[in-house]
Amino acid sequence: MSVAIKPPHVPPDFPARKLVNLPQPLRLYRGGLIAKPVVAYESWGRRSPADDNTVLLFTGLSPSAHAASSALDPAEGWWESMIGEGRPIDTQRWHVVCINSLGSPFGSSSPLSIDPASGRPYGTAFPLLSVEDIASAAREALHALGIARVACVIGPSLGGMTVLAYCVQYAHEVDALISISGATSASAQAIALRALQREIVRSDPEWRNGAYEPGRGPRTGLRLARKLGTVTYRGAREFDTRFGRRRVAEPGAPDGEPRPFEVESYLEHQAERFSQVFDANCFLALSRAMDEFDLAEHGSTLAAAFARLRGMHSLVIGVETDILFPIHQQRAIGSGLEAAGAEVEFHAFPSEAGHDSFLVDLARFEGAIRGFLARR
Repeated sequence: MSVAIKPPHVPPDFPARKLVNLPQPLRLYRGGLIAKPVVAYESWGRRSPADDNTVLLFTGLSPSAHAASSALDPAEGWWESMIGEGRPIDTQRWHVVCINSLGSPFGSSSPLSIDPASGRPYGTAFPLLSVEDIASAAREALHALGIARVACVIGPSLGGMTVLAYCVQYAHEVDALISISGATSASAQAIALRALQREIVRSDPEWRNGAYEPGRGPRTGLRLARKLGTVTYRGAREFDTRFGRRRVAEPGAPDGEPRPFEVESYLEHQAERFSQVFDANCFLALSRAMDEFDLAEHGSTLAAAFARLRGMHSLVIGVETDILFPIHQQRAIGSGLEAAGAEVEFHAFPSEAGHDSFLVDLARFEGAIRGFLARR
């Protein structure tokens, strides 16, 4: 997805974005309350007369709700080839709603929102966020729109976690789920990575204990955190094939130093783009929410949590080269659902692209998702 570069931490405009002002305060899973919650979303397709064709889509940590282009916003979305007429999530059949995660900087309530108590952005005073809160805010938004049931809940990465949180809390309102590169809880390695990213952001002097002015903040910290993250989003074999040891063609190395490697230039591009549109406190909140998520909290054991999903039609997809959400985590989701009596279709794709395969190695995912939805 191409994003126009703007001043630091000013989110891009999305003409198709809609806002739902929830009618009641939102009480959060780990305590705290958002007095005037707002949920941003985009949608494609039309609701059926029976109102039984809504597909709810959750995003990973970074994207907005702009998953696909539309007449209101022709810009390419982050899942452009997946959503639309004749595409795997066919909008001639499905009404697709993509939710902007609570806590992210693209319209839903977040650390950027104005705290009614102070008249200033929440910043670090934003209540402790959980994956369950992302799910519950989405559910409340759907109910405000008059949608009481969803045909399928879909999400990759953080979105894969949110799918599980949504379904285990509201299983009676869901017919099917698609979890992509998700997990029932973060691995120790993933927690270690994100802890280091958060420390990098907080170590930037411009973070100012989270009290930076709007439009300012720890841009260098965000850039470095994103570089570190990008290394884990992709596979080593893909990096070797795509970049190898090639260097950038243009001059620019100071004092006779060697020209940068292409992979260094790629990391710089990803970091610059992210730091221009994302907010540091939002990043910290979502990162911590991923670490704290544990599906087993919704039962005396993980098996008890999965038991709530008995009979759920399920598609679980993982990637063998994923080091951030390793394939054994998706196998555990599939086996847990199956043991609970759910109908499970499982795929372990051999993509070289690692965790980000669902964004770049699309042909593999499109076929599986098209087939699963066609059978619903």
